[in-house]
Amino acid sequence: MAFVMSALTTAMPTVGVRGNVRVAPKAPAQAVSLVGSMNGSVSLGREGVESASFGVEAGGKWFMISHGNKVARLHRPADQRKALLRNLTTDLLRYGRITTTMARAKAMRKPVEHMIQLGKDGGDHKKRQAEAYVYDKELVAALFEQAPARYADRTGGYTRIVRTLRRRGDNAEMAIIELV
Repeated sequence: MAFVMSALTTAMPTVGVRGNVRVAPKAPAQAVSLVGSMNGSVSLGREGVESASFGVEAGGKWFMISHGNKVARLHRPADQRKALLRNLTTDLLRYGRITTTMARAKAMRKPVEHMIQLGKDGGDHKKRQAEAYVYDKELVAALFEQAPARYADRTGGYTRIVRTLRRRGDNAEMAIIELV
């Protein structure tokens, strides 16, 4: 029983960005096929030949690179992230000003401005849309009463983000987000 290192190096997975190209020994010309695998990598070529795959492997998990993705993930799964944004939106509409991290403040700006725009437009359908997102129905009723008069001269920019001191402990960027 001899330990052969060369046999193990070809079977070991690569770590990091998968952009390498492996070339198999020459074989007779075959039909070109598009082969997909479960990890998101796609190879184009003859059978047995793996081409470049695009993704990042970190700790055994595959992550696709998110170029052009404008949604802040906030280090949470989708359901927790949506619930967090709904809670923050409800609190901002209730209190008018809250202190949170800069990333959360930037992420919640869009849904808050959308709720205020729904309140300005009025109507039953818009009110049902706002009630489906905001947790407090009395708050939605107050929003639909006060928003048209308060924001009549504005076409957008209903929130203001002000930077504050960094949080003690983890040094996270903090901000105050408030209704204008």
